[in-house]
Amino acid sequence: MKRKMLALLLSAAMLLSLLGATALAVEGDEPATSSASVSEPEEGETTEPDPAEDAGPEESAPPQEGEPPASEDGGEEASSSEPLDRPTVTVGALTAEDVPQDGTAPETEPDAYIPDPAGAITFDNLGRRMRENNLNVLALEENIQVIQSTDYDELKEDLRKGLNEIASAQWNLISIGSGIGAELPLPGLGEALSGIASLSTASTVQQLQIQYDAMRETFDDIKDGKLQADHQDLVRQLENAQNQVILAGETLYIALVNMEQNSKAIDRGLNTLDRTLKELELRYELGHIPAQTLAQTQGARDALLSNQRTLNSNIEAYTLQLEMLIGAQLTGKARLGGLPQVTAEQLQSMDLERDVAAAKQASYSLYEAKQTLDQAKEDFDDTGSKYNHSEKHYEYIQAQHQWQASQHTYNAAVQSFEMSLRVLYLKVKDNDQVLTAARNALALERNNFAAVQLKHSQGNLSESAVAEAEDKVKQAQEAVDSALIELFASYRSYRWAVDYGILNT
Repeated sequence: MKRKMLALLLSAAMLLSLLGATALAVEGDEPATSSASVSEPEEGETTEPDPAEDAGPEESAPPQEGEPPASEDGGEEASSSEPLDRPTVTVGALTAEDVPQDGTAPETEPDAYIPDPAGAITFDNLGRRMRENNLNVLALEENIQVIQSTDYDELKEDLRKGLNEIASAQWNLISIGSGIGAELPLPGLGEALSGIASLSTASTVQQLQIQYDAMRETFDDIKDGKLQADHQDLVRQLENAQNQVILAGETLYIALVNMEQNSKAIDRGLNTLDRTLKELELRYELGHIPAQTLAQTQGARDALLSNQRTLNSNIEAYTLQLEMLIGAQLTGKARLGGLPQVTAEQLQSMDLERDVAAAKQASYSLYEAKQTLDQAKEDFDDTGSKYNHSEKHYEYIQAQHQWQASQHTYNAAVQSFEMSLRVLYLKVKDNDQVLTAARNALALERNNFAAVQLKHSQGNLSESAVAEAEDKVKQAQEAVDSALIELFASYRSYRWAVDYGILNT
């Protein structure tokens, strides 16, 4: 008798272990979705998941005690729901073809791609090289491909099968648990074992129910197209992140060109000071000026030389960053190919009102703000339904104010975006007139230099006067070059805002 009782106890222990193993096996297939809490069933009750619409009889609530689950391979099993059309995700990421030198979105691809010379970087190929070699852009692209490779029909079918498996496991646990201890010979022992099994079964069934609810939520999201829409939003967010990286590379390139322009200006300043120092040294030797004047000029040259060394160091550091962005060898010595010029046709094609509308449509930040506003509206509607839209409840009054605040926040974001774009438009126009003025000044200095050269050839002016006139021509040319850079930078920022909704003010 003792041996028989021991065997029964060992059998009960093995059964409880089996129940735990079953729960762990099911948990291993839990999808990465949110789960809903399920209360522990009372004695004599079973926890039934909601029927899975469109999933067939197999996916319905788990069978009641005493009812066998439907066969997965035949019998009364119905076919899965009708396949959902896979959404077409429009890829709006910036490619090399999308980054023409004129800053506008091209209608056709370029005829040929001309690679950069060894050790050189051109603005025309910058976007392409970053897309092909930048590690951050490549990582984002792989994530985009992961999302776009999702087969929603297959995923829905896998979820349907998983729901049926969980329902079957729940029925088996309930059925096995109810038979433990029913035929044990000793009074009270059967009830004890049955109670233990009931507690274990209830806990396991609860865990399975949580998994069922989470899987069912994902299944319904696919059926309703919600998951596909969420994935489209995520792809758009990732593409926007790619564009931000490309924009950062362009901004760095423009900054480097400007720094190199400043370095040339410093070179001209040093040459001017060297010429001045020679003249002052001669005058000092003749006793026409004090030593302090000579020392001050020498100190000014030393300070300018120090500034040039700092600038060159920054140029090398920024060049290293640019080389990293395009995946080139890190030397800090890459040569830049300059910047394209903005044409008169491009400036004339700017239509502020049309461009504002296009920029707002393309902006991911405004799209995200609109999603936040929509969620706030849903929350307000839910609160209104809960309190019957009655202002007798302070919770509803608070919800009204929160909804109004959400609208103000969204409208402020739209207003700020539009203002920034309008400021960019004005900046482009102002930089264009600054360039015109700089060119006129250059033409004037060139005419003046020609007159000075003529007088010099006639013996009426010294070499020093010719050198000074030449310096003024170089200075005027530097002003034109700087104005060209500023115009291109502002116009490029304007195109980024209009075409891709990204502000770079």
